[in-house]
Amino acid sequence: MLEKLTIRAFKSLEDVTVELGLVNVFIGANGSGKSNLLEALGTLGAAADGKADERTLLARGVRPGLPALYRSAFSARKGVRVPRHLSFGATGGTERYEVSLHNPLKRPEPAWRFRAETWEIGGARPVARSSTRPGKADPYRGLAALRAVEIFPDNPSSLLGLLQDYVIFSPATAVLRGVTPESRPAWPVGLSGGNLPRALLELLRQRSDDARAREICRDALGLVDWGKDFGAAPADRLPLTSSAAASRTVIRFRDRFMREGGNMLSGYEASEGALFVLFLAVLAAHRASPRLCAVDDADHGLNPRLARTLMEKLCQWYLEPDSARQILLTTHNPLILDGLRIVDDRVRLFVVSRTGAGRTAIRRIAFDDRLPKLAEEGWTLSRMWTMGYLGDTGGV
Repeated sequence: MLEKLTIRAFKSLEDVTVELGLVNVFIGANGSGKSNLLEALGTLGAAADGKADERTLLARGVRPGLPALYRSAFSARKGVRVPRHLSFGATGGTERYEVSLHNPLKRPEPAWRFRAETWEIGGARPVARSSTRPGKADPYRGLAALRAVEIFPDNPSSLLGLLQDYVIFSPATAVLRGVTPESRPAWPVGLSGGNLPRALLELLRQRSDDARAREICRDALGLVDWGKDFGAAPADRLPLTSSAAASRTVIRFRDRFMREGGNMLSGYEASEGALFVLFLAVLAAHRASPRLCAVDDADHGLNPRLARTLMEKLCQWYLEPDSARQILLTTHNPLILDGLRIVDDRVRLFVVSRTGAGRTAIRRIAFDDRLPKLAEEGWTLSRMWTMGYLGDTGGV
């Protein structure tokens, strides 16, 4: 598990450290820096996989940009020097990975240079690259990714493998519906939600020998309260015009309230909330889903009741002993907070805001004596957020 993430000089994250659980929810206003945090982890993941350039960053869901847009551009504060390089650190179990990346601002290069890189396992250091002693290594290639193949030829290391798996999903309604093609393919679903029909069929087949997949599929159907069942089918077998489908296979539902023979719906007619439920179920249960991922704007098309209930189920899916997966989610919808069981330390809520000087501040809302007392008085987490009780970061 990725336990601690440190980010320096990346966009609005001048110097931030976050200690993560298995389910991590970041709530904050637009522009507070939530997506920047996800993209910082994406940049670290690209470096852990050996190369950080526009192609590898895009493949992880990181928005492309010039180096000047990636590096923090805050004015220096008294006694605090603004770093010239992007720096990231990750800790998990007995492993630690740190990297510093450089790209000239005036003459940008296609790929970021590895200025420094350290990979530590149980006190040993398979990789210790320094800017003062660069050696003969290719400055555009990460050494940890190469050494990991030598040390773990069959299975990736726990931390480095997690970072290499990491991607950011930003599902789009038109792509989930199957009317717009996926522009950022990934496996088992694209970063915009493409390939959902095929991934769902694979998950349904997985149920035959996977009790967890059966449970998650049952939960997903329960969340679609009008649904009798769901699956995927050829577009030409559903009540769907050819101009509405961008793929041969599309999501299909059967409505339990309509008569048989007239109750078949395609993903084109179904609610976007129902499609998002299936998308998250695939992420949680499909055997090929990344072990570490993020979902940007996790309140996608959800009504308040579904947002709360889906989050309750998502926590259950990721907290099961055989899950071995970790997720980060961003949201603007306070109703999602009411589905979080933050009494469990593996579920963590973070408030993201900008300080008076514009820097992103991230504060964890931990379970303490104050929250149960407020809950007894009828206060929910969403109400606390709306009233401003959770939003004050006490920043500069």
